[in-house]
Amino acid sequence: MQSNQGEMPMATKVAVIQKPPVLLHRQKTIASMLDSIDEAVAEGASLLVFPEAYIPGYPTWVWRLRPGGDMALSADIHARLRQNAVDLARGDLQPVQDAAARHGVTIIVGVHELESRFSGTTLFNTVVVIGPEGEILNRHRKLMPTNPERMVWGIGDATGLRVVDTPAGRLGTLLCWEAYMPLARYALYAQDIDILITPTWECSDRWLASMRHISTEGGCWVISTATALQGSDVPGDFPERDKLFDPDEWINDGNAVVVKPMGEVLAGPMHREKSVLYAEIDKEEASRARRSLVVCGHYARADIFSFSVNRQPLDPVSFSD
Repeated sequence: MQSNQGEMPMATKVAVIQKPPVLLHRQKTIASMLDSIDEAVAEGASLLVFPEAYIPGYPTWVWRLRPGGDMALSADIHARLRQNAVDLARGDLQPVQDAAARHGVTIIVGVHELESRFSGTTLFNTVVVIGPEGEILNRHRKLMPTNPERMVWGIGDATGLRVVDTPAGRLGTLLCWEAYMPLARYALYAQDIDILITPTWECSDRWLASMRHISTEGGCWVISTATALQGSDVPGDFPERDKLFDPDEWINDGNAVVVKPMGEVLAGPMHREKSVLYAEIDKEEASRARRSLVVCGHYARADIFSFSVNRQPLDPVSFSD
């Protein structure tokens, strides 16, 4: 059936994947990820979303280590993390990029990104958007790591605070609690966004409420997921695993969710399931939702408020030869 404009609806099937990674193992996590991609594609999905810091796993240990007494253990874990982080210049995401091109799908994945150009050591909490031809469309580094995360990640700049074109619609990303930053959200709203994707570690009821609010505020689809993870999912070679994790505990509930423009939950939350949440979205619904409320357009007051974004790379050094 045709729409009122005489055009067929442009629905996209989304797969929100909250299966556990192989913590502190880049190659094993990517291998697991490729299996999940094949599974989602077989179900007809063309927009695939993975959680925050998925490769090689969110650093949940930083919320458990003692600042003084566990310094040696912290150093050992961080060394393993650095060795298994993703260096984009080295091509560590090439298997995922090849899978995206092979299947013609868009993939969003959170990674620990190793900055190899300057320090060779600093890590960033980064989300990467890979297009259906296998190209990296955007790389966004988390603007402000939260609490003990600052012992793991550096502070990102705004070079990736961008909305990019994908077959599913115009898409932007924010990581976890930076979605609570009103100006970061506004910077994306002001780029004609259809879909806001927020890979996260947060899985509380208040997070779901925030996702519903943001979908209303931005008039856009909101897709979010943490990693569904139990203590038993932590590999046996994780340093002092049994000291830090109980095999029976749920470390994170996951709670993948897809929220329609204007706040209605379409799918999820998927609670404590190491699985894939599917939903169909239509980018046209975002444009229709903004007919009455568009906070960066006819509902804005440019004569009263002003806002600018510095998207210049904030490199630590500039060499003049």
